[in-house]
Amino acid sequence: MEQKTKKSITNLLNKKNKMNGLELLKTLDDKSVKVAFFDPQYRGVLDKLSYGNEGKSRGIERSALPQMSEEIINEFILDIHRVLKPNGYLFLWVDKFHLVQGVKKWFDCFSDFEIVDMITWDKKRIGMGYRTRRRSEYLVIVQKHPKQAKKTWVLHNIPDVWEEKITDKSHTHSKPIELQKQLLLATTSEQDLVLDPASGGYSVFNVCKEIKRNFIGCDLVYGEQNE
Repeated sequence: MEQKTKKSITNLLNKKNKMNGLELLKTLDDKSVKVAFFDPQYRGVLDKLSYGNEGKSRGIERSALPQMSEEIINEFILDIHRVLKPNGYLFLWVDKFHLVQGVKKWFDCFSDFEIVDMITWDKKRIGMGYRTRRRSEYLVIVQKHPKQAKKTWVLHNIPDVWEEKITDKSHTHSKPIELQKQLLLATTSEQDLVLDPASGGYSVFNVCKEIKRNFIGCDLVYGEQNE
């Protein structure tokens, strides 16, 4: 069984895998991942604003993506916690509604998984909005115990408000390349394993290739089918 698992991981490494993220997580050993990124596909803004125009204009791609329920998000976080090494980080993307309503409940069942920081990403571009218009997203930083800062975070010039305009618009949920690069430089070393079980446009993978980290990730819609 152990030999089969190792073979599965080798076949999935440093590729754009088209598969369910929960299935990918099952292939990983406990405490094997240094850092994880997770961008849940929750409806957040679409549900709260209730424009009634989903599936039209700019909302076509966003509305077409498979949505994650709270239960599925909890399953992901449970397994991400399992595979993270001690001191490892989870970088969790949230929208403003989840930020206000709270994501802490997702971590209440753990005694060794703690929210330690947050970054506001200023997209430098106005988006959707019925009252105020969206310009920001939020990256919640969670660390697995034993909680440490100096030994696990080596860059100290990352501001908690990050300005970066997206140039690659190949995916409706494209994320800031340079921010993700700086976070990985701060928290990982060459050849460390980086996880992204809901990869979307695979921006984390692109960063890993550039700075020589091992990547394991997948997406339900985008990627190459594994036989």
